[in-house]
Amino acid sequence: MELETAAKRLAELGHPLRLSVVRLLVQAGPAGLAVKDIQTRVGIPPSTLSHHLAHLLAAGLISQTREGRVLRCRADYPALQEMLAFLWRDCCAGLPASITG
Repeated sequence: MELETAAKRLAELGHPLRLSVVRLLVQAGPAGLAVKDIQTRVGIPPSTLSHHLAHLLAAGLISQTREGRVLRCRADYPALQEMLAFLWRDCCAGLPASITG
């Protein structure tokens, strides 16, 4: 993962509502949740949720599919795992053992 991509994703997760939505979608599993269900659970107006979902989509952290009249959101597990791997890639490299435990 490139530094710019990681920074973009982390910046989008830096907003409490967006982080809450991603956590909600991770908890929902591969089936994801309908936008209406997300809106009900986070308790914000649909237009506000749409704005935040657009940010998460643009960052590649979630995906959306249309199922008839339902718009379903899912966590992008590979993207989230890639971001976490990026953060941990160089964990403790070059630090004295007394610091890393």
